[in-house]
Amino acid sequence: MSEPRPAQGTQTLARGLRALELVAQGRDGATIQEVSAQLDVHRSIASRLLATLAEARLVIRGADGRYRTGAGLAALATGIHATLRAAAEPVMRELAAELGATVSLLVDEGSEAVALAVIEPPASGYVLSFRSGSRHPLGRGSAGIALLAARPPSPGEADDVTAARERGYAATYGEVEPGAYGVAAPLASAEGVPTACLNLITYRPEVAESAAPVLLAAAERISAALR
Repeated sequence: MSEPRPAQGTQTLARGLRALELVAQGRDGATIQEVSAQLDVHRSIASRLLATLAEARLVIRGADGRYRTGAGLAALATGIHATLRAAAEPVMRELAAELGATVSLLVDEGSEAVALAVIEPPASGYVLSFRSGSRHPLGRGSAGIALLAARPPSPGEADDVTAARERGYAATYGEVEPGAYGVAAPLASAEGVPTACLNLITYRPEVAESAAPVLLAAAERISAALR
Protein backbone atom coordinates (compact mmCIF):
# COMPACT_ATOMS: atom_id res chain seq x y z
CA MET A 1 0.00 0.00 0.00
CA SER A 2 1.50 3.33 -1.08
CA GLU A 3 2.05 6.15 1.37
CA PRO A 4 -0.45 9.03 1.09
CA ARG A 5 0.94 12.08 -0.69
CA PRO A 6 1.15 15.27 1.38
CA ALA A 7 -1.57 17.86 0.81
CA GLN A 8 -0.65 20.65 -1.58
CA GLY A 9 -0.71 23.30 1.16
CA THR A 10 1.52 21.23 3.42
CA GLN A 11 4.01 20.61 0.62
CA THR A 12 4.12 24.31 -0.24
CA LEU A 13 4.68 25.25 3.40
CA ALA A 14 7.49 22.71 3.72
CA ARG A 15 9.15 24.02 0.58
CA GLY A 16 8.80 27.61 1.76
CA LEU A 17 10.41 26.81 5.10
CA ARG A 18 13.21 24.96 3.37
CA ALA A 19 13.76 27.91 1.01
CA LEU A 20 13.97 30.24 4.01
CA GLU A 21 16.48 27.91 5.63
CA LEU A 22 18.63 27.90 2.47
CA VAL A 23 18.67 31.71 2.38
CA ALA A 24 19.49 31.96 6.09
CA GLN A 25 22.27 29.38 5.96
CA GLY A 26 23.97 30.69 2.82
CA ARG A 27 27.09 32.77 3.39
CA ASP A 28 25.67 35.40 1.05
CA GLY A 29 22.03 34.37 0.86
CA ALA A 30 20.80 32.37 -2.13
CA THR A 31 19.63 32.90 -5.69
CA ILE A 32 16.44 31.60 -7.27
CA GLN A 33 18.51 29.09 -9.22
CA GLU A 34 20.26 27.82 -6.09
CA VAL A 35 16.94 27.36 -4.27
CA SER A 36 15.49 25.69 -7.35
CA ALA A 37 18.38 23.21 -7.48
CA GLN A 38 18.36 22.45 -3.75
CA LEU A 39 14.60 21.90 -3.62
CA ASP A 40 14.57 20.06 -6.95
CA VAL A 41 11.72 22.23 -8.26
CA HIS A 42 11.24 24.36 -11.37
CA ARG A 43 12.73 27.83 -11.27
CA SER A 44 9.25 29.39 -11.40
CA ILE A 45 8.22 27.54 -8.21
CA ALA A 46 11.37 28.68 -6.41
CA SER A 47 10.69 32.24 -7.56
CA ARG A 48 7.13 32.17 -6.17
CA LEU A 49 8.32 30.76 -2.85
CA LEU A 50 10.93 33.48 -2.46
CA ALA A 51 8.48 36.18 -3.53
CA THR A 52 6.04 35.02 -0.84
CA LEU A 53 8.80 35.10 1.78
CA ALA A 54 9.76 38.58 0.60
CA GLU A 55 6.16 39.80 1.00
CA ALA A 56 6.34 38.70 4.64
CA ARG A 57 9.70 40.53 5.00
CA LEU A 58 11.39 37.27 5.92
CA VAL A 59 13.81 37.74 3.02
CA ILE A 60 14.82 40.66 0.81
CA ARG A 61 16.09 40.63 -2.77
CA GLY A 62 19.27 42.58 -3.39
CA ALA A 63 20.26 44.43 -6.54
CA ASP A 64 22.46 41.45 -7.41
CA GLY A 65 19.40 39.17 -7.47
CA ARG A 66 20.40 37.28 -4.35
CA TYR A 67 17.91 36.81 -1.52
CA ARG A 68 19.07 37.48 2.04
CA THR A 69 17.32 37.35 5.41
CA GLY A 70 15.03 40.30 6.13
CA ALA A 71 13.84 42.28 9.12
CA GLY A 72 10.79 40.06 9.58
CA LEU A 73 13.01 37.10 10.33
CA ALA A 74 14.99 39.12 12.87
CA ALA A 75 11.75 40.13 14.60
CA LEU A 76 10.63 36.50 14.66
CA ALA A 77 13.95 35.42 16.17
CA THR A 78 13.68 38.17 18.78
CA GLY A 79 10.27 36.86 19.83
CA ILE A 80 11.55 33.30 20.12
CA HIS A 81 14.55 34.46 22.14
CA ALA A 82 12.26 36.43 24.45
CA THR A 83 10.21 33.28 25.12
CA LEU A 84 13.36 31.32 25.87
CA ARG A 85 14.72 34.02 28.19
CA ALA A 86 11.41 34.33 30.04
CA ALA A 87 11.46 30.61 30.80
CA ALA A 88 15.15 30.48 31.72
CA GLU A 89 15.98 33.63 33.68
CA PRO A 90 14.03 32.89 36.92
CA VAL A 91 15.72 29.49 37.13
CA MET A 92 19.09 31.04 36.28
CA ARG A 93 18.77 33.54 39.15
CA GLU A 94 18.12 30.72 41.61
CA LEU A 95 21.04 28.76 40.21
CA ALA A 96 23.46 31.72 40.35
CA ALA A 97 22.47 32.42 43.98
CA GLU A 98 22.73 28.77 45.02
CA LEU A 99 26.15 28.16 43.48
CA GLY A 100 27.58 31.66 43.88
CA ALA A 101 28.69 31.73 40.26
CA THR A 102 27.76 33.39 36.98
CA VAL A 103 25.19 31.48 34.94
CA SER A 104 24.49 32.14 31.27
CA LEU A 105 22.07 30.96 28.59
CA LEU A 106 23.65 30.36 25.20
CA VAL A 107 22.14 29.42 21.86
CA ASP A 108 23.49 27.71 18.77
CA GLU A 109 23.82 30.14 15.86
CA GLY A 110 25.43 28.35 12.94
CA SER A 111 29.07 27.83 13.92
CA GLU A 112 28.99 29.91 17.10
CA ALA A 113 27.67 29.83 20.66
CA VAL A 114 25.97 33.14 21.47
CA ALA A 115 25.13 34.38 24.98
CA LEU A 116 21.43 35.24 25.19
CA ALA A 117 21.33 36.05 28.92
CA VAL A 118 23.91 36.36 31.70
CA ILE A 119 23.03 36.29 35.42
CA GLU A 120 25.60 37.11 38.11
CA PRO A 121 25.20 35.87 41.70
CA PRO A 122 23.79 38.40 44.19
CA ALA A 123 25.85 39.78 47.07
CA SER A 124 29.00 38.14 45.84
CA GLY A 125 32.60 39.29 45.68
CA TYR A 126 34.66 38.98 42.53
CA VAL A 127 32.82 37.02 39.85
CA LEU A 128 33.43 36.09 36.24
CA SER A 129 31.12 37.79 33.80
CA PHE A 130 30.61 38.66 30.15
CA ARG A 131 28.03 40.49 28.09
CA SER A 132 24.89 39.18 26.47
CA GLY A 133 25.67 38.88 22.78
CA SER A 134 29.17 37.56 23.38
CA ARG A 135 30.03 34.68 21.08
CA HIS A 136 32.68 32.04 20.57
CA PRO A 137 33.11 29.06 18.21
CA LEU A 138 31.16 25.88 18.79
CA GLY A 139 33.33 23.08 20.09
CA ARG A 140 35.25 25.47 22.34
CA GLY A 141 34.41 25.83 26.02
CA SER A 142 31.73 23.97 27.95
CA ALA A 143 28.85 25.79 26.25
CA GLY A 144 30.17 25.20 22.73
CA ILE A 145 30.67 21.51 23.45
CA ALA A 146 27.24 21.16 25.10
CA LEU A 147 25.53 22.77 22.10
CA LEU A 148 27.27 20.36 19.72
CA ALA A 149 26.30 17.48 22.03
CA ALA A 150 22.65 18.53 21.68
CA ARG A 151 22.88 17.74 17.97
CA PRO A 152 22.61 14.19 16.58
CA PRO A 153 25.90 12.26 16.55
CA SER A 154 28.03 12.91 13.47
CA PRO A 155 30.95 10.96 11.95
CA GLY A 156 34.31 12.19 13.16
CA GLU A 157 32.96 14.38 15.96
CA ALA A 158 35.31 15.27 18.81
CA ASP A 159 35.56 12.85 21.73
CA ASP A 160 34.57 15.54 24.24
CA VAL A 161 31.32 16.13 22.35
CA THR A 162 30.49 12.41 22.41
CA ALA A 163 31.33 12.23 26.12
CA ALA A 164 29.16 15.25 26.89
CA ARG A 165 26.22 13.71 25.06
CA GLU A 166 26.58 10.46 27.02
CA ARG A 167 26.74 12.07 30.47
CA GLY A 168 24.39 14.97 29.75
CA TYR A 169 26.79 17.86 30.36
CA ALA A 170 30.17 19.29 29.34
CA ALA A 171 32.98 20.42 31.62
CA THR A 172 36.10 22.34 30.57
CA TYR A 173 38.95 24.37 32.04
CA GLY A 174 40.50 27.51 30.60
CA GLU A 175 39.16 27.14 27.06
CA VAL A 176 37.35 30.49 26.80
CA GLU A 177 38.45 32.37 29.92
CA PRO A 178 41.99 31.57 31.16
CA GLY A 179 41.93 29.88 34.55
CA ALA A 180 38.14 29.47 34.57
CA TYR A 181 36.09 26.31 34.91
CA GLY A 182 33.00 25.87 32.76
CA VAL A 183 30.10 23.44 33.14
CA ALA A 184 27.21 23.40 30.67
CA ALA A 185 24.03 21.36 30.19
CA PRO A 186 21.95 21.48 26.98
CA LEU A 187 18.22 22.09 27.18
CA ALA A 188 15.93 19.45 25.71
CA SER A 189 14.89 20.30 22.15
CA ALA A 190 11.55 22.06 21.79
CA GLU A 191 9.68 22.87 18.61
CA GLY A 192 10.38 26.39 17.38
CA VAL A 193 13.10 27.03 19.97
CA PRO A 194 16.80 27.23 19.06
CA THR A 195 19.25 24.75 20.52
CA ALA A 196 20.34 26.19 23.87
CA CYS A 197 22.30 25.36 26.99
CA LEU A 198 22.84 26.57 30.54
CA ASN A 199 26.45 27.41 31.31
CA LEU A 200 28.24 28.10 34.59
CA ILE A 201 31.66 29.75 34.85
CA THR A 202 33.78 30.00 37.98
CA TYR A 203 37.36 30.19 39.22
CA ARG A 204 36.48 27.87 42.10
CA PRO A 205 37.13 24.18 41.36
CA GLU A 206 34.88 22.98 44.19
CA VAL A 207 31.92 24.85 42.64
CA ALA A 208 32.59 23.38 39.22
CA GLU A 209 32.91 19.86 40.64
CA SER A 210 29.53 20.05 42.39
CA ALA A 211 27.63 22.00 39.73
CA ALA A 212 26.60 19.30 37.25
CA PRO A 213 23.60 17.76 39.11
CA VAL A 214 22.19 21.19 39.97
CA LEU A 215 22.74 22.43 36.43
CA LEU A 216 21.05 19.35 34.93
CA ALA A 217 18.02 19.77 37.19
CA ALA A 218 17.78 23.46 36.23
CA ALA A 219 18.00 22.61 32.52
CA GLU A 220 15.18 20.10 32.94
CA ARG A 221 12.98 22.71 34.66
CA ILE A 222 13.47 25.15 31.81
CA SER A 223 12.93 22.46 29.18
CA ALA A 224 9.66 21.44 30.85
CA ALA A 225 8.46 25.06 30.79
CA LEU A 226 9.09 25.25 27.04
CA ARG A 227 7.19 22.08 26.13
